[in-house]
Amino acid sequence: MDSRCISNGSHRCETFSCPEVENCEVKGRKLLKHFLFAIGVHEFFWIETWRSAITELVSTACLLFSLTISVTGCMELHIGEPKLLLPILVFGIVFLFVLVTIPLTGAHMNPTFSLMAALKGIVTPVRALVYVVAQCLGSLMAAIVVKSMMQSSTVERHSLNGCLVDRNGEGVNTGIALGIEFSSTFFVLFLILTVAYDQKRFKELGLPMMCVLMSGVFALVVFMSSAVTLGRAGYGGAGLNPARCLGPALVLGGSLWDGHWVFWVGPFLACMVFYCFTMTLPRGVMKADEEQGIQESGLVSGLSLPIT
Repeated sequence: MDSRCISNGSHRCETFSCPEVENCEVKGRKLLKHFLFAIGVHEFFWIETWRSAITELVSTACLLFSLTISVTGCMELHIGEPKLLLPILVFGIVFLFVLVTIPLTGAHMNPTFSLMAALKGIVTPVRALVYVVAQCLGSLMAAIVVKSMMQSSTVERHSLNGCLVDRNGEGVNTGIALGIEFSSTFFVLFLILTVAYDQKRFKELGLPMMCVLMSGVFALVVFMSSAVTLGRAGYGGAGLNPARCLGPALVLGGSLWDGHWVFWVGPFLACMVFYCFTMTLPRGVMKADEEQGIQESGLVSGLSLPIT
């Protein structure tokens, strides 16, 4: 027994049971341990986590490098309407990268999809955070390499295929840009993840057809984004990938920082709303057991894609 004196106008002593105090401390330590385990702090010390992070960094850098070079070259051709070629170009590049990276890390390459995976419990929050940092570093690396290879006039003209809202007053206001970013991201999440997280449909389609579906969805969004940007030279269209927008902004700065927050807030809001939407789907669709089956098959949480 432990005697302690307290004062409430008159001095008196009360006794406290040491075992009860110790039990509270033990329960507190257990709760803290469970919380740290739930968010995945232990994965921070796993070599596999960092191997996956390096894979995310390299795959994101290669994807953004390929898309930036290809899209810029397409826009420089001046043959007809080059924007009509972009969906075909995007379809091919994305198909190849998704097919290769799904068995490795699930083909995230996008902070939005890493967040979605964390919300669905497919990866821990700590692993998702590590992936996001790796994706941003990959985007920065791609932007630096592309800038060093291209002529300065081409870089200035196309802003490294970065995310623009209102350059030189020829774009849109941030409210419209946020609405486009939100709706475009939700569109992608709905068409891709609703199928990807359904184990039955995933097995029926198979990995190659799932890659075709994903690539097709992004090609469609590219076409839709191109239609939105017509007559708005200062607006770059839907970004869909916050990491993709960050790299060119860090390298070039200037107008790429104007309204940059839109390309983070829009996708993350869409991700949160889509997560709530999945709670209303018919029973048996996108449930935890199905998600686990998809994780084992290699498809963890979909993919990302830079949009012009």
